[in-house]
Amino acid sequence: MRSMEDIMKAAQNVQAEMAKAQEALDAHEVEGAAGGGLVTVRASAKGRIIGLTIDPSLFRAEDKEMVEDLIVAAFNDARAKADQVANAEMAKMTAGLPLPAGFKLPF
Repeated sequence: MRSMEDIMKAAQNVQAEMAKAQEALDAHEVEGAAGGGLVTVRASAKGRIIGLTIDPSLFRAEDKEMVEDLIVAAFNDARAKADQVANAEMAKMTAGLPLPAGFKLPF
């Protein structure tokens, strides 16, 4: 049986590893795209938006709503990719931990 001290040390190690994972996710970049690449969004795997690129061909007043929709779609694509990276990293971190089924650690 593990002592309370061992359990506390293990919890501190997990906390330190999670902090490292958070930093790594913020450094990992993903790119979301919409409209065949006419609008792209770069984001960290943690969800921080880094950049936005809009093809100049989209700058016509009559295309305003379409451009807005493409921007939203590109952001959502980037966010989905960021979530995939974050989930993969979390799976690596928790691989040996005896967590209950369905338990998710926060990111």
